[in-house]
Amino acid sequence: MRTNPFRTVATSQRLTRWDDAAVPRRLAYADHADGFCEVHGHGESRVLVLHGGFWRDRYDLSLMDGLCADLAARGFEAWNAEYRRLGNGSSWPEMSADVRAAAELAKAEVAIGHSAGGHLALWLAAEGLVQRAVGQAPVSDLQTAGALSSGVVAELGASLDASPRQRLPLGVPQLLVHGTLDDCVPVDMSRGYAAAAPGEVTYVEREGEGHFEHLDPRSGAWQDVIAWL
Repeated sequence: MRTNPFRTVATSQRLTRWDDAAVPRRLAYADHADGFCEVHGHGESRVLVLHGGFWRDRYDLSLMDGLCADLAARGFEAWNAEYRRLGNGSSWPEMSADVRAAAELAKAEVAIGHSAGGHLALWLAAEGLVQRAVGQAPVSDLQTAGALSSGVVAELGASLDASPRQRLPLGVPQLLVHGTLDDCVPVDMSRGYAAAAPGEVTYVEREGEGHFEHLDPRSGAWQDVIAWL
């Protein structure tokens, strides 16, 4: 069970700066249960963060809590976005509308996403809604992923226009970080994506690493993201 995001510690009817930074604020971007962002920290540099989980509703934005806390500690304002996902009657039209609305509310310069969230971050860049994008082992090519995902991409119901690989060049700087031992999203997907747009994609390959190191703020994969930011 998630920690109550509205828990606060009051001092003389006011929050201390530490409490204000440590406890995320929940801001709605739409009038449905998944239409919100949890905002970590305060700062002029805003980052929109998008979780993965093969777009399914069994996974939620708590996957990115550690990364958001680390961003906040470094002076960024991290907007951790929830969105409607597969399994609750939603598919690409609802999901893309939610991610677009979250980006429009956050007005972030950069989007960071892991796995399926990496797909969404790169798609936002393709749509001109962020100025930079980071894909952490991203599902960057829906056409290729369709043959590997046991029907999940078909269930998503997105056209190729939703695939970042088919939208290249996106016209904005991008970072892709991928582990060579990733058994969820094959590293060849990021290799091919980076090769197709060498002038705008920085590609970092992590030797001997898999899919989930990206979620650990202590990992080298995350330090590569911080260095690029």
